[in-house]
Amino acid sequence: MNRLTLESQYKKYPKGWPQFVIGAVVVTLIIIIWNITVEYEGFTQRGWSIVGVAIRGLFTPSWDVISDMSASGLLYMLFETFAIGFLGTIFGTIIAIPLAFISSRNIALRWVNLIMLAVITLIRAFPSIMYGIMFVKTVGPGAYAGVLTMTIGSVGMLSKLLVESVEDINPGIIESLDAAGCTGFQKVRYGMMPQLSSSIISNVLYRLDINVKNASVLGLVGAGGIGAQLIFAIQDRRWSDAGAMLWGLVILVLLIEYISTKIRNLLATKS
Repeated sequence: MNRLTLESQYKKYPKGWPQFVIGAVVVTLIIIIWNITVEYEGFTQRGWSIVGVAIRGLFTPSWDVISDMSASGLLYMLFETFAIGFLGTIFGTIIAIPLAFISSRNIALRWVNLIMLAVITLIRAFPSIMYGIMFVKTVGPGAYAGVLTMTIGSVGMLSKLLVESVEDINPGIIESLDAAGCTGFQKVRYGMMPQLSSSIISNVLYRLDINVKNASVLGLVGAGGIGAQLIFAIQDRRWSDAGAMLWGLVILVLLIEYISTKIRNLLATKS
């Protein structure tokens, strides 16, 4: 009886060979694409020596750069990088919140919803480095171009995330406020924002983390931050200076991540 039961259960169990075949085909395609597009010729002897010197510089950071309190010092460059990411996040959030409401299907008319979603998709289609180049050419090099770049990037991402949050709102509360004769602003203020506040803060903190990292790269195109000095140090083989800047970025990112996690945990306990 037990044997018959096992055989009947085995027959009912879905066969695994289709998944195996699909997995084998996917792996084969990846190998083929890799061989077609990627040319790997190995490390040269000079390459290995450069890697060794770079690692040595990473673990022997330049104290001259760390202790320098001028505009070319580490603390000033880190502060500028954080300021670019922070201000870009704040300005992007201010624009993204109303844009998200206008773009939501449960708030706006269908044709307005489609147009605004197309605008958000268009904003998100371009990488931050492209906006950085555009704003550097428009307003000139410096931190201002970096803030504008981070603002546009934040609008694209935060609007997309907030649209999904707005569309997931409990419709019963909105219907109750509508039946009570509340205006559109009152429905948003008293019905939607209390449900969205935790999601907005969490998404903004996540975007701040991304913006600080991106701001460290924008210096490559002249949009302020630590990126320009970092790439100059690497090009000039000043590995100790580059090590000091990299360690500064690591500490800055870890500090932001620690504070963000604390805030998210606090929000989770209150919700």
